[in-house]
Amino acid sequence: MKQIEKIAEGAAYTCVSVGEMATLGEHILALGPDVKIPGKVFAGGALQATGAEISFQSFPVGGQTGFLHTHKEHEELYIFIKGQGEFQVDGQNFPVTEGSIVCVAPEGKRMVRNTGEEALVMICVQYTAATFSEKDAADGVILAEEFKW
Repeated sequence: MKQIEKIAEGAAYTCVSVGEMATLGEHILALGPDVKIPGKVFAGGALQATGAEISFQSFPVGGQTGFLHTHKEHEELYIFIKGQGEFQVDGQNFPVTEGSIVCVAPEGKRMVRNTGEEALVMICVQYTAATFSEKDAADGVILAEEFKW
């Protein structure tokens, strides 16, 4: 089973690698003794993220999520970076391809499947819904320091 590799770490950052997108299928997410999801890896813990979770997933040709699900508090952004598939939310199906981004509220009943002829690869960002504020939108600070590589 493939593992996340730590690349660099400092007091204010962590950098990891899940590997090349073509090798995501080598990751296996174990949700329990009888539930294993091939091609899925969560990176938030390895990154020491405190405000969101991020996962990468590769669906083989004909592959799908395997179960319909909702969340109690978490909204999810699904960012498709390769392939083509079909997404379902609350019984409504629509196509997704490279460049598609889907935002699903916690209560949305969701599932995805690969309908293409190559792997369908996505990144999913999960975070607590309705927490981003006007204050958060203005949180960035541009520094006057000289930048050096």
